[in-house]
Amino acid sequence: MAYSQGGSKKKVCYYYDGDIGNYYYGQGHPMKPHRIPMTHNLLLNYGLYRKMEIYRPHKATAEEMTKYHSDEYIKFLRSIRPDNMSEYGKQMQRFNVGEDCSVFDALFEFCQLSTGSSVAGAVKLNRQQTDMAVNWAGGLHHAKKSEASGFCYVNDIVFAILELLNYHQRILYIDIGIHHGDGVEEAFCTTDRVMTVSFHKYGEYFPGTGDLRDIGAGKGKYYAVNFPMRDGIDDESYGQIFKPIISKVMELYQPSVVVLQCGADSLSGNRLDCFNLTVKDKQIACDEEFSDSEDEGEGGRRNVTDHKKGAKKARIEEDKKETEDKKADVKEEDKSKDNSGEKTDTKGAKSEQLSKP
Repeated sequence: MAYSQGGSKKKVCYYYDGDIGNYYYGQGHPMKPHRIPMTHNLLLNYGLYRKMEIYRPHKATAEEMTKYHSDEYIKFLRSIRPDNMSEYGKQMQRFNVGEDCSVFDALFEFCQLSTGSSVAGAVKLNRQQTDMAVNWAGGLHHAKKSEASGFCYVNDIVFAILELLNYHQRILYIDIGIHHGDGVEEAFCTTDRVMTVSFHKYGEYFPGTGDLRDIGAGKGKYYAVNFPMRDGIDDESYGQIFKPIISKVMELYQPSVVVLQCGADSLSGNRLDCFNLTVKDKQIACDEEFSDSEDEGEGGRRNVTDHKKGAKKARIEEDKKETEDKKADVKEEDKSKDNSGEKTDTKGAKSEQLSKP
C-alpha cells in the first residue's frame, strides 16, 4: 500500500516480467533493459513488494498495436531481425530503425511486454481495482505512429491513455524526462480530452521539439503545455517551477486520471544528462496533490522508483532476525513466480473490460 497526503491507504499494482532484462540493444547503447530487474531486486530487498500487488502482464498483440501504429510499421517490427537486416534496408530508413533505435534479438517481443504492461495497468485502473499502476519497463514516449525514435519503438503510453479514455473524460499526461515527450503530444495534440505537460531541455537537443509556443492544435489548442528548462537546473529551482504549474493545471483541467512519465534521464550523472537533479525532483512529482488521483507511473528512457509517502514506512535497517525473515519472503515470492503463482492479466480480461458499457 502507498499513502496519500491525507494518510489514507492507496492500492498499488506493479507490472513485471522476469524476461524483460534479457533484451539487449547492443554494445555501448545507453538503453539497458537489464536495469529493470535490478530495480525489481531493490523492491524485493527493501520489502516494498509487500506494499503492492505484482502482476505478470500479457504480451500485447500486433492487432492491439495497430490501434495506433500503422499496419506496415508493426508488420516491419514483427519481421526485422539482426540476421535479415540486409533485406529491409529501405524499410529501416523509412521507419527510422538502425542507429539509436537498433535492431536486436526479440525486438518485437520486448515491445509486446512493455506495451502489455501499460495497457494492463490501465485496464485495472478502469476497473477501479487499483489506485496506481506502475510499469518500469514503459514510458517509451518518443515512438511515433509510423516511426521509431529515441530508443522507443511502440508507444506504450499512448495505448494506456487510449484504454483510459474508454472510461475517463479528461486525462492529464505529465512528462518529467529530460527529453520532450513528443510522441505522446503528437498523438493527442488535436483533442481536449488529453492534456500533455512536458518539462524538458529544449534547443539543439533531442528531439528538438517542445517550444513554449507549442500549445496543441484544433480542439487540442491550449491543451499542450511545454516548459523548456536550461542546463544545470537543480531540485529547488525545479520544484519552484513544477509545483505552481501542475497545481494550476489540476485546478483548471480537473482530470480524473494522471499518467506520469517518470524518466530518470533527467537525473544528474546520467550519460545523456545536462540537468543537476536528484531523486528528490521525482519525489516532488509523485508527492504533489495530484498523486491522490495518479494512475500510471510510466517508465521513461529509464525509470526510477515511484515511491509514495507510504514507502517511508518501510524499514531500511532491520535486526538480524527481521533480515532473515525478509529474505525468506523474497524466496517465497520467487518460488511462486516459477510456479506461475503470480496473478496474470490476460488479454481476455482486457477484452472483457473493453466490452463493458
